[in-house]
Amino acid sequence: MISPHASLHVALNVSDLAQAEAFYGGVLGLQTVERPFSFPGQWYQIGGFQIHLIVADKPYSRPQDTEKWGRYAHLALAVRDLEAMAAVLEQAGCPVQRSASGRAALFTQDPDGNVIELTCVLDEPC
Repeated sequence: MISPHASLHVALNVSDLAQAEAFYGGVLGLQTVERPFSFPGQWYQIGGFQIHLIVADKPYSRPQDTEKWGRYAHLALAVRDLEAMAAVLEQAGCPVQRSASGRAALFTQDPDGNVIELTCVLDEPC
């Protein structure tokens, strides 16, 4: 049987690359990698996975349900210290919403409204 065996990247539309870079590189602390294209964007590496930011005329629309961001399309990233990540986000003025399910996870949004889930690493205390 042939099936996918690895996650490679996610592409997210952004309207302001400088603001997006401040969020992904600054607030989240992700490392940039080379990208072979001339159109505006930025790539970030997380282990064997990449986030590709693409400057688009029509970015993703912000969630309308203010209570449950996790029900929107989102990117999930594992963190080792959820409370420390929440503090970094809040200090940077980023919105933070705890998971409505009560599990150890929170949601935030990048400057364009793309939803990012931050959750504890599965096999480690958080």
